[in-house]
Amino acid sequence: MRAAFQGERGAFSEAAARKLLGPDVQVVPCNRFEDIFAALRDKRVDAAVVPIENTLHGSVHENYDHLLRFKHPIVAETSLRIVHNLIAPPGRKLKDITRVFSHPVALNQCLGFFAANPHIERVTFFDTAGSVKHLMEHDEPGAAAIASSIAADFYGARILKKSIEDDRENHTRFFLLKRNAPKSAPGDTKEWKTSIVFALRNIPGALFRAMSVFALRDINLTKIESRPIRGRPWEYHFYVDLLAHADSPNARKALGHLAEFAQDLHVLGSYPRG
Repeated sequence: MRAAFQGERGAFSEAAARKLLGPDVQVVPCNRFEDIFAALRDKRVDAAVVPIENTLHGSVHENYDHLLRFKHPIVAETSLRIVHNLIAPPGRKLKDITRVFSHPVALNQCLGFFAANPHIERVTFFDTAGSVKHLMEHDEPGAAAIASSIAADFYGARILKKSIEDDRENHTRFFLLKRNAPKSAPGDTKEWKTSIVFALRNIPGALFRAMSVFALRDINLTKIESRPIRGRPWEYHFYVDLLAHADSPNARKALGHLAEFAQDLHVLGSYPRG
């Protein structure tokens, strides 16, 4: 099994790939999120692991757009607690640190650490794990990075301070994508989730009507996300997660009802609740 993810080796997405596919999965790092989807489309990998939302930072909007564009089915989800560690080359001490490299989201999730150490400069980098790789390849006195513990292990760096994130309830949700969804639905669909996307005409009550098709059938919704439709100013796609398998009787009726008035309706995947 070859699975693509965005970032350098040791990224949080690699940890998610191993959680979803096991420790023996062969991971394929990609520079951009779009590259992950393209690699799966072109059959260069068997699966792709993409972050979709973080409990502090919110949704990864770019990946919502790619889900609709590429239409790779979602087959599983998981969440990963994000633990940010201060990492440096062996021999460097905390008192020596004057600059810290990391992704801007990671830097902003460790503001308490920087407030307690005002002499340390924050330096943005394209990737958390990539910042550790950069440190180990370039001798920059006083430099450290913020990344995962597996990044420190992979590049032979040392953790100077563990868990420096401001909020311990920092979790990222990941989707596992494949080229084809399972052909048969499970017998018990109660512990399943389905992600869909659709557009609506801009008329009074349109969104209320769309949500009511699920409420009338006691289907719980866990997320609603809107994204602008390119080329159609002030019109939106709505991404919805619902607690049911798309092939369950209630979900089939709800989706059939929604299809009567919604536009561009697509089922992005049904998968076990993570």
